[in-house]
Amino acid sequence: MSAEIVWLLVTAALVLFMTPGLAFFYGGLVKAKSVVSMMMLSFGSLGLISVLWILYGFNINSITGTSADLIPGLAGNPLSDVSLAAADGSTLAGAAFGATFAIITVALISGAVADRARFGSWLLFAGIWATLSYFPVAGWVWALDADGNATGWIGTLGAALFGADSGLAVLDWAGGTAVHINAGAAALALALVLGKRTVFVKGAHKPHNVPLVLIGVAILWFGWFGFNTGAATADGEAGLIFINTIGAPAAAVLGWLLVEKIKDGKPTSVGAASGAVAGLVAITPACAFLTPGWAIALGLVAGAICALAVEVKYRWGYDDSLDVVGLHLVAGIVGCVFLGFFATDTGLFTGGDARQLVLQLIPVVAVAAYSFLVAYVVGTAIEKTIGFRVKTEDEVAGIDLVVHGEEGYSLEAEAELVKA
Repeated sequence: MSAEIVWLLVTAALVLFMTPGLAFFYGGLVKAKSVVSMMMLSFGSLGLISVLWILYGFNINSITGTSADLIPGLAGNPLSDVSLAAADGSTLAGAAFGATFAIITVALISGAVADRARFGSWLLFAGIWATLSYFPVAGWVWALDADGNATGWIGTLGAALFGADSGLAVLDWAGGTAVHINAGAAALALALVLGKRTVFVKGAHKPHNVPLVLIGVAILWFGWFGFNTGAATADGEAGLIFINTIGAPAAAVLGWLLVEKIKDGKPTSVGAASGAVAGLVAITPACAFLTPGWAIALGLVAGAICALAVEVKYRWGYDDSLDVVGLHLVAGIVGCVFLGFFATDTGLFTGGDARQLVLQLIPVVAVAAYSFLVAYVVGTAIEKTIGFRVKTEDEVAGIDLVVHGEEGYSLEAEAELVKA
């Protein structure tokens, strides 16, 4: 077995571990009587999207696509050929790595509908959205032909606009567009479809378990090293990506806490955790294209901007429960656009010109608009037919028992037994 395949499989395992980490992060942020439901949205995504990816998702963005395809690789799933599976380990390793990205992208959206979503309706939405949005968008960004040349329209946009000789391309290493902007725009749409929680005012919803939040972010940061370095093919490239995946989120923690201190008077542990996530999101598209100094600058900017962005929902009136929009959509946009100014050799202020900025802006707008539209239409159709939101009384009481017949904590019951 080659070292490249071993590394790809190891990083795939790291990225898969991120989804339980996300479940911990989200679970700690909601109220105690909804923690099981919240975490199950992530685990449900893990089960469903894994199966859909193997059945047909991988072929939608596999190497069989052409630049003319809206959905690259729609026919001929390589995973269905047993002889190929046995002979070409790189195909299967790449498919496994891609599956983990699909899983967590879908799971990210669930934070926008915390405390009020039906589990079955969520799974229906997750499957349809992944099919119509994540699978093709990933192909737009990363689809390759047999020679390793980009085939999706985003992957070939630089050559289409400025000519193949320009050497310019959209820069998105690990999913600023396909993962974070995609999920963040869908989260905004779904928050609008389901509407506000029964109580929607600043400060009304406190995290029930802050240590669980911090554990979740620690797991996410750990897994993110696999997320960003899995596709690295050179030692220097991998080293740069790794150090940037340390520096940017660390700086984002500082940026968030500074804003929080100035704005609210106290830096919080949940703020530090959120800042780390903002920095990780922002560096995702940029990790291979910035020097470490610029990565730190990106982290500071992303942390500060996202600390302010999470407050916008109260002014604009959309209930994005766990700030998927404020973290993933906003930080994803920041990371992608930042490259237009500071990408090594091609950024506007780092040896290039405005063409790189143009290339960064087009897919940001296109992916956000497409994902929002798909999510809004699918979410509305589900809400109008089988229903997406739980009953008001169940939402107020906490939906764990109603939806899953379980409680996250049974301390009161145990106390009663002790008294008896």
